[in-house]
Amino acid sequence: MLDKLQAIKDRFEEVGQLIIQPDAMSDMGKYTKLSKEYKDLEKVVTVFNEYQLVLENLKNTKTILEKEKDPDFREMAKEELDELKDKQAELEKELRKMLIPKDPNDSKDCILEIRAGTGGDEASIFAGDLFRMYERFCEKQNWNLTVLDLTFGSAGGYKEIISTVSGADVYGMLKYESGVHRVQRVPTTETQGRVHTSAASVAVLPEMEEVEVHLDMNEVRKDTYCSSGPGGQSVNTTYSAVRLTHEPTGIVVTCQDQKSQIKNFEKALKVLRSRIYEIELAKHNESVGAQRKSMVGSGDRSDKIRTYNYPQSRVTDHRINKTVYNLPEIMEGSIEDFIEALRFAENAEKMKMGGTEE
Repeated sequence: MLDKLQAIKDRFEEVGQLIIQPDAMSDMGKYTKLSKEYKDLEKVVTVFNEYQLVLENLKNTKTILEKEKDPDFREMAKEELDELKDKQAELEKELRKMLIPKDPNDSKDCILEIRAGTGGDEASIFAGDLFRMYERFCEKQNWNLTVLDLTFGSAGGYKEIISTVSGADVYGMLKYESGVHRVQRVPTTETQGRVHTSAASVAVLPEMEEVEVHLDMNEVRKDTYCSSGPGGQSVNTTYSAVRLTHEPTGIVVTCQDQKSQIKNFEKALKVLRSRIYEIELAKHNESVGAQRKSMVGSGDRSDKIRTYNYPQSRVTDHRINKTVYNLPEIMEGSIEDFIEALRFAENAEKMKMGGTEE
């Protein structure tokens, strides 16, 4: 561990020199990248410096105990030694956590897709409830959520709704929401008062840039049509809505939230890149093997991850067996505790595996 930490400290000092060089100052892209790396490394180096100071104090205190004869002074030294050992253990735990490899996509913005699953009209209504939950959560985080495309359910809610979410560490927090969400409640259409089970799937994809995902535009078919969503003078009057079809995979992406066809095209491209990335990532995870994947953060959209039981006001996350009885608060966007518990579980799993990942 000490070798890894020293290498990080050396790199921190190197980046500190690179960032003030004329070529970095004149290249905004390079400067931004170095600045981010510097800040990330600085967090680790600050704790490492404190850890080295504790080790030095431990060494000095042990020397005092070996040489000092005065009983009172020895007693004080023993107390200090115990405190330093506790501090050492605390800092080592923190440093091990910091050394866990981070997902490079955690700091990215994301695409949030919610689709009604089994349950007919009730599933669409539940998809709408989930969207509202994430909308409230984004507001609390001061994130910006923008709807790209949607299809309304016949009795309310959405058959499908696709949005982008931008802000600080968006993907790193929302990625744990990918999977099948299940609801148990009495639908408004149920006359006998029976509890039904419905589902909606959530997919959270990191927003990928052009340089990160190779996309051959010769394999992408572009169609334009009149917007059909609510609001705006452009609806049904101009061909501003865009549909992109990636012919090798059959992926279809539509975007109609902007009046400008160019802006809709750019947004649709971002979604398409993210979906292609998801396919490539799934292939990679399969080749790596199940034993190397973290099931907490696998993001598999076919996994049943959470159940919302309205009669008991109960919400259960099946990945970590965490149950709470405050469903109304959860549906108002208070999902921070679930996300924190999932993040903790994933880090613990990685530490158990030795902090290694592909």
